[in-house]
Amino acid sequence: MEIRKLYTLRALAALIVFFTHFSDVTNWLGGALGGGSGAYGVMLFFLLSGFLMAYLYLERGFQKKDISHYFLARVGRVLPLYLAVVFGSYLLSISGNDALYNIPDINALVGHLLFLHGDSVLWSIPPEIQFYFIFIIFWACAKSRKGYIYVSIFAVMILLFLFNFPRVSGDFNGVPYNEFNVLRSLPYFFVGVIFGMNYKSLMIPQYLRRHWFVLALCLIPLMYPDLTTVTSDAKRKMWLSYEVLFVMSTVFFCVVFLVPNNNVLLANKFGDFIGKISYSLYLLHMPVIVQVNKLNLSVELKLILSLSLSILAAYISFRYFEKPMAKLIRGKSPNKLSLGQQTSRTQA
Repeated sequence: MEIRKLYTLRALAALIVFFTHFSDVTNWLGGALGGGSGAYGVMLFFLLSGFLMAYLYLERGFQKKDISHYFLARVGRVLPLYLAVVFGSYLLSISGNDALYNIPDINALVGHLLFLHGDSVLWSIPPEIQFYFIFIIFWACAKSRKGYIYVSIFAVMILLFLFNFPRVSGDFNGVPYNEFNVLRSLPYFFVGVIFGMNYKSLMIPQYLRRHWFVLALCLIPLMYPDLTTVTSDAKRKMWLSYEVLFVMSTVFFCVVFLVPNNNVLLANKFGDFIGKISYSLYLLHMPVIVQVNKLNLSVELKLILSLSLSILAAYISFRYFEKPMAKLIRGKSPNKLSLGQQTSRTQA
């Protein structure tokens, strides 16, 4: 079953990151939309990833062919564009060009290829990849030991809190690694998994299914460091705050569970379009913003040009590279999905 509004939620996540970086680079609106606020977009991406993994896989069999299909689907979804950007950044960096991301030497390249380190927005891909392997453990428990999933999730979250999210980072023989990024991201994947496990079975009373719950999305800008009335360090230590996790989980729950699926703000062609190209938009927008900012234009024109070029680049990437590569890789799976499952899969 397709959950169409998830496209718009993914689109919103990508646009949050875009506007945050644009605000930081150009000081648009005095930088009020920046200051690390892009974290909220990435949090939505991680919640969505955990949700979709649980929603799509935990009720399926855990056989060799299923696992094979799972990994091919994940590889097809994430790796082609990521690897193209990483190798492109490396080749440009060693030639003295900063058009993409800063990967200046072979050690930095290896760190990216081993999913241990990521420059700029690329930092979020290693946690995503490492979560895919963690999810296999949950999947193995889903049929007969589902309770173990809850126990392990809560145990890990408590340990992370008690040990203050250990700063596991450094380099190994010159190859950089930063597992701190993974540790601080896990709670969002885990909450998404819990929601995905219960999406089909949780009985929401009809009187609670209301369109106005879409207003929960307004809680996100209210947490921006320069806009919030919160005085605790939660507004700066976003990833290390379970208060932020609670708010973001509440927003996600309201949108996914309480807002009707036909809500016009969440189920529309624009949301569908941006949601489908959101991965390309996420990976490609930052270089576009940086290059446009070098032009002698007003900040308003820079915004229009940056957004337009980022969407254009994302569409071209999705249409002519990301989508064909994903189809090619998934086509090697021995386990063919039904048409309905394929439709749902496009959201993962």
